Amino acid sequence: MLTCNKSGDRMVVDAPNSNGPFQPVALMHFRDVAPAEQEKLFIQKLRQCCVLFDFLSDPLSDLKWKEVKRAALSEMVEYITHNRNVITEPIYPEVVHMFAVNMFRTLPPSSNPTGAEFDPEEDEPTLEAAWPHLQLVYEFFLRFLESPDFQPNIAKKYIDQKFVMQLLDLFDSEDPRERDFLKTTLHRIYGKFLGLRAYIRKQINNIFYRFIYETEHHNGIAELLEILGSIINGFALPLKEEHKIFLLKVLLPLHKVKSLSVYHPQLAYCVVQFLEKDSTLTEPVVMALLKYWPKTHSPKEVMFLNELEEILDVIEPSEFVKVQEPLFRQLAKCVSSPHFQVAERALYYWNNEYIMSLISDNAAKILPIMFPALYRNSKTHWNKTIHGLIYNALKLFMEMNQKLFDDCTQQFRAEKNKEKAKSKEREEAWIKIENLAKSNPQVSSGNITSVLGIQGRV
Repeated sequence: MLTCNKSGDRMVVDAPNSNGPFQPVALMHFRDVAPAEQEKLFIQKLRQCCVLFDFLSDPLSDLKWKEVKRAALSEMVEYITHNRNVITEPIYPEVVHMFAVNMFRTLPPSSNPTGAEFDPEEDEPTLEAAWPHLQLVYEFFLRFLESPDFQPNIAKKYIDQKFVMQLLDLFDSEDPRERDFLKTTLHRIYGKFLGLRAYIRKQINNIFYRFIYETEHHNGIAELLEILGSIINGFALPLKEEHKIFLLKVLLPLHKVKSLSVYHPQLAYCVVQFLEKDSTLTEPVVMALLKYWPKTHSPKEVMFLNELEEILDVIEPSEFVKVQEPLFRQLAKCVSSPHFQVAERALYYWNNEYIMSLISDNAAKILPIMFPALYRNSKTHWNKTIHGLIYNALKLFMEMNQKLFDDCTQQFRAEKNKEKAKSKEREEAWIKIENLAKSNPQVSSGNITSVLGIQGRV
């Protein structure tokens, strides 16, 4: 059992003893011992912080001893922050062990539903009961990694693949505070341990694969994508084939998952980072987005439109030409959407100067695709705001190329007249059928076919 006695600035607590169970020892503050004794005291404090307490089933138990541990952790944070040459070689295994004992644990089952019932914007996360201690352990470990005295060559014996794997498992924690610390911790490890970089990327890939194709539920996707955004930003050119495969086979399929809204800003950032690195990836990226485009989920459709505009902001004119026709066919559908936010978001593209310059350079291809949707909805859309945005888009097209605009107008009217004529023909044909049936109930299908003027089919 943990024990503690106070006498002035001295605290008597249980500390681990390599030769047996915890024995009461007096742990002083760092400022009260000689420099030569500080390393030994540091190790003792690290070992005493390996004692775990129950915050969940009995929060009021061991309050004094919980405070002893909290104070020790706080003191160590200050100690390594404001002192140099205190992270000596014997400290490394003790720090990593203390972190592992406190952090690496089996996460409790999710208190929120999974699958279709899970709403990440509505369901409240379960907060970690032991956070008063866990937060300080994270802060201490980050100060340890960020210290000018930190030596990766020594630490790599203890911060290895197994350590990274256990760290990644914690990203599924429901507590957003913990995931935020994990994000920073993993990013620091990625930056300092070159030998672990490929392994970290591979394991993140595996998490994404399981998320996309098996579970569709993981609490840390946004944080992992945020780390990847920084990693992608540092990729050397030309991009390696493995990085391109990661974009096409892992990042883009993440658009399919129902909980996209939770991590979409981070995902879009990663995609745009890739396109800024290598513009030749634009066509497969845009075509994949069009493939995954939501059919019935309007809020998700707005997210896709946001991302698509970010892509168009960095697109090269030569790459734009390759995707303009399927892209604007989709935009024409969006403009025609009865959901006004979808139509509104699509029409805001006409307020983007760079997109308008691309449209202007390729108006001969784009206007014939967009004109029918714009003209039709200028008359029929229920929302007045949409009317105004459509008139603005039509006005810009007209100013861009008056002759082409007039040609599209004439073609649209001709198509409308043709549709009316066909509709009238169909109506007249059904009237003839009705009259024929009334005059002769035994009429054969062949006679009906001749009435309709159809050869070889009824």
